[in-house]
Amino acid sequence: MYPGPNKMRDCYCTVNLDQEEVFRTKIVEKSLCPFYGEDFYCEIPRTFRHLSFYIFDRDVFRRDSIIGKVAIQKEDLQKYHNRDTWFQLQHVDADSEVQGKVHLELRLSEVITDTGVVCHKLATRVLECQGLPIVNGQCDPYATVTLAGPSRSEAKKTKVKKKTNNPHFDEVFYFEVTRPSSYNKKSHFDIEDVDEVDKMEIRVDLWNASNLKFGDEFLGELRLPLKFLRQSSSYEAWYFLQPRDNGNKSLKPDDLGSLRLNVVYTEDHVFSSDYYSPLRDLLLKSADVEPVSASAAHILGEVCREKQEAAIPLVRLFLHYGRIVPFISAIANAEVKRTQDPNTIFRGNSLTSKCIDETMKLAGMHYLQVTLKPIIDEICQVHKPCEIDPVKLKDGENLENNRENLRQYVDRIFTVITKSGVSCPTVMCDIFFSLRESAAKRFQGDLDVRYTAVSSFIFLRFFAPAILSPNLFQLTPHHPDPQTSRTLTLISKTIQTLGSLSKSKSASFKESYMATFYDYFNEQKYADAVKNFLDLISSSGRRDHKSIEQPILLKEGFMIKRAQGRKRFGMKNFKKRWFRLTNHEFTYQKSKGDHPLCSIPIENILAVERLEEESFKMKNMFQVIQPERRVLYIQANNCVEAKDWIDILTKVSQCNKKRLTVYHPSAYLNGHWLCCKATADNTPGCTPCTGGLPANIQLDIDGDRETERIYSLFNLYMSKLEKMQEACGSKSVYDGPEEEEYSTFIIDDPKETYKTLKLIIEGVGTLEQEHAQYKRDKFKKTKYGSQEHPIGDKSFQTYIRQQSEISAHSI
Repeated sequence: MYPGPNKMRDCYCTVNLDQEEVFRTKIVEKSLCPFYGEDFYCEIPRTFRHLSFYIFDRDVFRRDSIIGKVAIQKEDLQKYHNRDTWFQLQHVDADSEVQGKVHLELRLSEVITDTGVVCHKLATRVLECQGLPIVNGQCDPYATVTLAGPSRSEAKKTKVKKKTNNPHFDEVFYFEVTRPSSYNKKSHFDIEDVDEVDKMEIRVDLWNASNLKFGDEFLGELRLPLKFLRQSSSYEAWYFLQPRDNGNKSLKPDDLGSLRLNVVYTEDHVFSSDYYSPLRDLLLKSADVEPVSASAAHILGEVCREKQEAAIPLVRLFLHYGRIVPFISAIANAEVKRTQDPNTIFRGNSLTSKCIDETMKLAGMHYLQVTLKPIIDEICQVHKPCEIDPVKLKDGENLENNRENLRQYVDRIFTVITKSGVSCPTVMCDIFFSLRESAAKRFQGDLDVRYTAVSSFIFLRFFAPAILSPNLFQLTPHHPDPQTSRTLTLISKTIQTLGSLSKSKSASFKESYMATFYDYFNEQKYADAVKNFLDLISSSGRRDHKSIEQPILLKEGFMIKRAQGRKRFGMKNFKKRWFRLTNHEFTYQKSKGDHPLCSIPIENILAVERLEEESFKMKNMFQVIQPERRVLYIQANNCVEAKDWIDILTKVSQCNKKRLTVYHPSAYLNGHWLCCKATADNTPGCTPCTGGLPANIQLDIDGDRETERIYSLFNLYMSKLEKMQEACGSKSVYDGPEEEEYSTFIIDDPKETYKTLKLIIEGVGTLEQEHAQYKRDKFKKTKYGSQEHPIGDKSFQTYIRQQSEISAHSI
């Protein structure tokens, strides 16, 4: 990564929205080419200009220094969508680290003096700023306004606004642009001619008033030439702040190394629900279409380049409407009928396989937490040597001891999995029951197929991958270190083979040391335990899993909270605490593992809402409202964390009978509510509560958004839909050999498939017209220089260019 001074480095990478850090990788020690292999997914809760990645080096004193950064402009993200790309690291200095916007009003006026001579005055009003960066945990901004020309420079300064990155200044500064020629003292300026005025500019610089000896930090600037101002007219607009020219151009771009990234960015405009009714209804009846290959959902799988991109929105949509089990049963049954060999059942990357994978990931996340997380955590922390390949043994390691360590881990994980049948989510069990029935009916002579049909998912595609890459299943925050990763690989291989119930297990290993190790597990009791487990999770009449009372950990982490005022006297100060949320209670303690200082039962959470920044001059705050108007005020680390906590707290408390309908968006301070000015602390809220997330997996999804995603995919692959229509026509007319370009589609009933295709193309066409109309209306209403689209917004400039090209083309 960094050729730099001749020493190894301990590096980590952060992901930032502009300059707000939202994710941090683990530290890779003693490397110049660190591999992170970490996935980070988030909903973006605010507007941003750059997605930035910073590389830091940590020294022996645990001090961090920046090596370099990669900053991708929002409008360029589509260029790199879902492609592995190497980016050159760029130099970082304070002058280039800029975010936020400023609201200005400028007026150039002619003033006639007592002697009848005309001079020009400029009034500059600095109204407010938004989204300034927070520097070292604080932001005390002020602005300087400078009128600069070839032969003069005059600067003025606003007051400092404390503890806010959205300051309201509303200060006006007056400058004399031209003066009467008689006004001729040497300390002042003579009258400038028109050329001189044309060369002048007004410059607004934003600064953070720092207590450090290094001086105030630069936050961004704006330069506006005076020649664009017409006399006696007022110019009022928002502007994006820009970096200063920092003079570091001499640095070669490749001096700092490079960073490999794969960025997937999607942005959808979602209409209200009624717009999607025709397409949504067509998709939801897919399970009832005969044959299922003629259904809209199956057709989406046929036209998409990757089955995975179709499976993700389909599964979420069907889960949302409670139709996932009949849909997967229908497509699985069709796939089983096409399968010739029971040993290859569900082994390909078909739509069925990808849909079941996605369902297990969504519905089985808590199940994995309960079963695997405790032991995975132990493996990551204890670092027992488990290498059983004689070639890879380290000095001082004993092969027999390592085998015994590994055997104990495999035994414990195997036991915890095979005894967890009662915790398996109902939706997964219903799907497994359907797979088992289809496979047993199709291959009646094979008694094991009822097991292998289920084990190929639960072991091969669920438990084994979760053990191998726990970070991808939210079992660990980061990719494990190389030694732990090797241990998990050996465990995963063994568990996968144990679950597969194949006849010659030792032969399924390419490595002789694995075959030798597997001899430990060749006893019949292991095969019996697997079959009992598979029987339980694929039986139809199962017990209600809600009777299980084991708490499930949903989320944990450090945040800052304000004292709740349980003591009558004493300061209500802010303290850092470790917060922990299970499906039973919300607690906080001094640090991880300590005894809880406070526990709030889930049924006592009456509302979870954002808190306005003005309350405590702190960003990313939210409030947990409890009985008797007691409120816990909490600050999350960043905007993504704040959204995650609000969403999950709202979700677990959604069914509470006493949930509030109104709340106060600001705090109660100095004897009154800051929002509505009411003086009684028990005054009912002044703002309706936001509609939270419903409490179960089936509804924890936005159905309209998933339908919009499916529309986008159909629209993207429109040429394939039309090709499939041609294939249906060809099959109906010539029931002989197919043309090669049509042979990739599964078409069992050309007439039914053609009918569905016609309806899909009509539905997509209607939605496309709606989107085009929405864009035209937005284009007419949007003003460049408004708060939503400040001057300097490149994505909006690109949009204007596209719209004007479309308009010109249609004219």
